[in-house]
Amino acid sequence: MQPERLAVYQQRVEQHLQQHLNSRTVTDQRLLSAMSYSLLLGGKRVRPFLVYSCGTLLGASLNDLDGPAAALEALHSYSLIHDDLPAMDNDDLRRGKPTCHKAFDEATAILAGDALQTLAFEMLSTHPYQQVDSSSIVKMLQQLSRSAGYSGMCGGQAIDLAQTNQHTSLAQLEQMHRLKTGALIECAVHLAWLCSKQQNLAERDALVQFAQALGLAFQVQDDILDIESDTSTLGKPQGSDTKANKSTYPALLGLDNAKAKAQQLYQDALNALARLPYNTDELRAFAQYIIERRF
Repeated sequence: MQPERLAVYQQRVEQHLQQHLNSRTVTDQRLLSAMSYSLLLGGKRVRPFLVYSCGTLLGASLNDLDGPAAALEALHSYSLIHDDLPAMDNDDLRRGKPTCHKAFDEATAILAGDALQTLAFEMLSTHPYQQVDSSSIVKMLQQLSRSAGYSGMCGGQAIDLAQTNQHTSLAQLEQMHRLKTGALIECAVHLAWLCSKQQNLAERDALVQFAQALGLAFQVQDDILDIESDTSTLGKPQGSDTKANKSTYPALLGLDNAKAKAQQLYQDALNALARLPYNTDELRAFAQYIIERRF
């Protein structure tokens, strides 16, 4: 993965997010500060990258892709704020900084998450699209709603909490992560597709299968890093999954088999891309970055 390419998309989405925050009429400065703190704290920006990379591959304009890229990142940031709360994962660090409820307070963190979630739908629905019709905008809102809610990310988080301290099968673990982590990664591809004029459903399905494999590979690598990395590199507490007795791939398969699983998913992602009649070098490199990253 060319770091400068990733950086270009990171900077683009962060500028768009900053513009939206700057345009807010201030009702409560502390709440706005908490929103900004979590939204602009950094991060890999995996979901915006996929929106931009897949969208431009399919012929969509960067301007049109700004809306869904920013919306996905705002929604992802809300989920991190809430995941870190004492009632959920009870984490003190996120991206090397105090989590939102530590930097502010628990009530403000809950409201900041709520506000970022609604901001995501506002950005997606009010973006000044140039080549996206109203029916596609409605489909994007439907897709984001499904991916974020009971049938997606929230449902996956609920399963994760229920399976803590419980025996979990590989099928159950994969289902949980397809929802908790994979749903928004897959959503990025769907939103990119809806911003384009492409109609070939076989091509869309290949990109979706790429995203599904990538989403699981991302989680497997996260589980591996929870064992092999350190807190300063990760930007969050190392070993927190083990201490909380969470269901993870290394816990279920063993560390070596978890690494083999990541490689298998990486190959599945490449096989899906091979079915596309486009230059997919950027997405191939991104898949490699996902399974080789150390944070």
